[in-house]
Amino acid sequence: MATLKIKNLKKGFEGLQIIKGIDLEVHDREFVVFVGPSGCGKSTLLRLIAGLEEVSSGTIELDGRDITEVTPAKRDLAMVFQTYALYPHMTVRKNLSFALDLAGKPKAEVESKVAEAARILELGALLDRKPKQLSGGQRQRVAIGRAIVRHPKIFLFDEPLSNLDAALRVQTRLELSRLHKELQATMIYVTHDQVEAMTLADKVVVLNGGRVEQVGAPLELYHHPANLFVAGFLGTPKMGFLKGTLSRIDGQGCEVALDAGTRIYLPRVSQTLKVGDAVTLGIRPEHLDLAQPGQCQLAVTADVSERLGSDTFCHVVTDSQEPLTLRIRGDLRSQYGERLNLLLDAEYCHLFDAQGIAVAKPLQAAA
Repeated sequence: MATLKIKNLKKGFEGLQIIKGIDLEVHDREFVVFVGPSGCGKSTLLRLIAGLEEVSSGTIELDGRDITEVTPAKRDLAMVFQTYALYPHMTVRKNLSFALDLAGKPKAEVESKVAEAARILELGALLDRKPKQLSGGQRQRVAIGRAIVRHPKIFLFDEPLSNLDAALRVQTRLELSRLHKELQATMIYVTHDQVEAMTLADKVVVLNGGRVEQVGAPLELYHHPANLFVAGFLGTPKMGFLKGTLSRIDGQGCEVALDAGTRIYLPRVSQTLKVGDAVTLGIRPEHLDLAQPGQCQLAVTADVSERLGSDTFCHVVTDSQEPLTLRIRGDLRSQYGERLNLLLDAEYCHLFDAQGIAVAKPLQAAA
């Protein structure tokens, strides 16, 4: 068992509140990802869990034991940092075994654990090399191996892939996912990259300004964001937003008059809204298409296009100067300045009130 409970956790530096009262549970064998923009408090929260920062108030419990004031060495946690933090004068083998040697573990046990970590991470051929003889990805695997040999209750990762190039980042991300399944371990991972969050996590914790905006499975947050911040943060390219006003409500749904110059009927009803209320409509790039004659249309002006091969992202601007991104087949593209008519798939549109809170779920996404 390795469960973590955080209760009303707060942290301030010189009068500035960084963590503003966080409640969170991490269950046994979960892969939990803290994600958010720079400065949101995700690394500080991880360091509080590790014991590298003092808690201002609140508690941290590991398997029911209060570890809020326990020193890092006695928390039974292992942390992998953004920088590899390897000993340059030691071989890979010695880097892996160093913590166990310091703890006075029997030689046979140390050798067994080093061999196990080397097998899992495919480091067997590198054990006698020094860090300067390794690539960035290999060094990161050694840093992860150093955590594995300790058999901690929870692994903590602080943006471990940010120093790697794009191709190596994808490869190492897959290795981490396999590692989690093989070890059946509890892992907490910090990143600003929402692609890592979506692909690695069992549970995503979206942070903003020292607070938790939403917690849930990756696709739950993607399809049912709680507010404008989560909706705009998760997704590549991000969700587009259109301002408008509720013009009609009936028993089956509501009509939104968009500032961009069209009306759209959404097949959902909210008990909190009334006609005349200001709202924001959200639509993801994959739910926009080029309109055919007779379909509900939104007139836009084409901006630049990004051709990625399988897909093309066409960036457009509405007549109300609101940007949208259209995801279409890779062999299609728009011309800069071209006038286009878009079809908004009403089944997948999101609706947010004047405070940015989601007021109704898209029916298809809910299904």
